[in-house]
Amino acid sequence: MFDEMIAQLNAPDSWDRLDALKALMQKIQDGEMEAPKQLNSVNNHIHTTYSFSPYSPTKAVWMAYQAGLQTAGIMDHDSIAGAREFIKAGEIVGMATTIGMELRAKADDTPLYGRRINNPDQESIFYMAIHGIPHTQIDKVEAFIRPYREARNLRNRAMTKKINELVAPYGLSVDFDEDVYPISENARGGSITERHITAALANKIIGKYGKGEALVTFLKTEMKLNISPKIEGYLLDEQNPHAMYDLLGVLKSEFVPKFYIQATDECPHAREAVEFARKIGAISAYAYLGDVGESVTGDKKAQRFEDQYIDELFEAIHALGFNAVTYMPSRNTMEQLGRIKQYCARYNLMEISGEDINQPRQSFICKAMENPEFANLFDSTWALIGHELAATKNLEQSLFSKESIAKDEDITKRIQTYRQMGTQEYFFWHGKKNPIM
Repeated sequence: MFDEMIAQLNAPDSWDRLDALKALMQKIQDGEMEAPKQLNSVNNHIHTTYSFSPYSPTKAVWMAYQAGLQTAGIMDHDSIAGAREFIKAGEIVGMATTIGMELRAKADDTPLYGRRINNPDQESIFYMAIHGIPHTQIDKVEAFIRPYREARNLRNRAMTKKINELVAPYGLSVDFDEDVYPISENARGGSITERHITAALANKIIGKYGKGEALVTFLKTEMKLNISPKIEGYLLDEQNPHAMYDLLGVLKSEFVPKFYIQATDECPHAREAVEFARKIGAISAYAYLGDVGESVTGDKKAQRFEDQYIDELFEAIHALGFNAVTYMPSRNTMEQLGRIKQYCARYNLMEISGEDINQPRQSFICKAMENPEFANLFDSTWALIGHELAATKNLEQSLFSKESIAKDEDITKRIQTYRQMGTQEYFFWHGKKNPIM
């Protein structure tokens, strides 16, 4: 019975999803289900079905709650459409939430132009995040990003056509309208990404070869793809429930470069995106990637990124007006992250963390954050929540408003002020003992 209720968390309709969540929480309240143990853990970078993920906004909150997170943050690519559902789901389970959006930005006319920045697929384009979006500004965010999302689909169609040219010799084809579009939430404001296209291709390959040895043989001997021993073991398992995601990771790492088309019109300039975030009282954050060894998600090759020109990077993002740097402690070495922390201190930038959740094998808990070196990331998360609550009431009360900066220019001190705002208000309204104070 509980499995059916949990399955409903990914139902087509958001109200059905939320009703299922209410029913599950009632089961916990009645003692029919065990409540999860709450941990001192946070995650500000959870993708949902509104970009690419196995989880609807409601299911994502449930998974975060079951994992023991204290807070959860939605972070979809080019979409804010899942935000209101995510907020409501957080209210139902009694979890603090924060909302944001990830997007790609142009580095034209900046020192970063012509560089491999934090984008594995393209130079001069980099990933950034808009965190702590005031709830009154959600519709403005949608209006801002919609034209870029529509432009992205023109390129998505072109890439699908290019895929078909590549896989035609194998008797495979992908139809954008029949195979790609239906596995997205594009009709309801979600985005379609390269992952959707590769997922559609993965579905076609598995549909033809099944799971197991025949699949692996085709990938290695026909498509000439490099597969790590770990992923090969997954794909050889005929009972593997995550085979599509495992194959998607291989295709994204090995096959995307063959069909990738350079993004242009679908990306705002970094200055435009940073200025937009400022106007709506949100927090603009550069997404640090750093030189990559073994990818956490299995879909990135070992590759060099911004570490080789880190001085110029921080000078550039400071000049562009970024408020913060967001990074994932499990993705980098302590040497890399120690250096990033020093640069953030030098440029008075907020540090924000999150674990990039977009496939079912990932844990919502970032074990690396248990290191005392990252204690500040818990404070910044609660400050992010305090900021979002305050800015929703009044944009002049946002963490980076002129008024807030005038009171205290030091970001570390402002973070402590907003951390108190976030924890006090959250725990007061939810009638819980505040373990943070």
